[in-house]
Amino acid sequence: MLRLALKDRKVPFREIGNLMEPGLSASTVGKHLTDENYHRSVARTVPFLKPDQRRKRLAWARNHHNQDWEKVIWSDECYVYIGDTKWWVWVTHRPDEEWDEECLVPTFKQSSIRVMVCGCIMKGKKGPLVVLEYPGGKGGGMNVKRYQEQVLDGKLAAFFEDMKSERDVVLSQQDSTLSHTAKSMKKWFNTHGIPSSPNFNPIECVWCELKKRIRAKRHPPTSIDKLIAAVKEAWDSLPIEDVDKYIDQMGNIVEDVLRVKGGHTKY
Repeated sequence: MLRLALKDRKVPFREIGNLMEPGLSASTVGKHLTDENYHRSVARTVPFLKPDQRRKRLAWARNHHNQDWEKVIWSDECYVYIGDTKWWVWVTHRPDEEWDEECLVPTFKQSSIRVMVCGCIMKGKKGPLVVLEYPGGKGGGMNVKRYQEQVLDGKLAAFFEDMKSERDVVLSQQDSTLSHTAKSMKKWFNTHGIPSSPNFNPIECVWCELKKRIRAKRHPPTSIDKLIAAVKEAWDSLPIEDVDKYIDQMGNIVEDVLRVKGGHTKY
C-alpha cells in the first residue's frame, strides 16, 4: 500500500484501495498511511526549475551567504488579475516531504484581464508602486524602452538614491526575467550597481499579501480602473511588518538553497 502511494503521490486513496487484494476502502487506506505518518494534502505549486536554473540558484546562495540584507533594495513587477482563481492538487506525503519534487506542482503563466505594477521594498521601507502603462494591441505591449522610462529612470532611481544617502551603502536586487536581461537593461543595472537574483526575491511574497487584500474586499474590482485603485490601496495599507518578515527570512533561504543544492525550498 505504501509502495503504491509513493510510486505516484497523486494517486487517490480510492484507487490504491482498488489495487489491493482484497480491495480496501479509501478511508482504510488513509488510516493505514496515517499510521505511517503519511497524509493527503494540497500540493504546493512552484515554478518549474531547469538544471541551469538550479545551478544559478546554488551559485547565488554561495555568493550571498554573508549578505547584510538590511542594505538591499528588492524590486519586481507583478501582474494582478481580475477574478483570479485558485485550484488544488492533492498529494500523499509525510510532513517532512512537503517540498520534495514529487509532491510539488509546477505553475505556468496564465492570461486574463490584468494590470502590471512594479514596486520595491527594503528592510523597514516600502518604495513607490508604479502602474505600468502601455497602449496594447500590436506592438503596444510592455517593452524595454517603456519599462526604462516608466520605472528605471523615474521612481525606482529616485528611491535608490534616497536609500543610498540614508543607509550609506545600498545594493539592489531584481530577478532575471527577459525584461531585465536585455542588453540595454543589463547596461542600466550594471551602471547602477544592481545585480540579479534567480527568483529569491522577498517582494514575491509581498505581492501575495497584496493580492490577499484585494481578494478579501467585500466588493472585488470589476474593471481595470477599479483594479488599479484596489492595487494602490492594498499597497498603501500593507503594514511594513508584512514586508520585513519576508526580508528577515533571506538568511534562512540561503541556507536552505545550499542544503538542497539549488532545488526548491519551503520559502
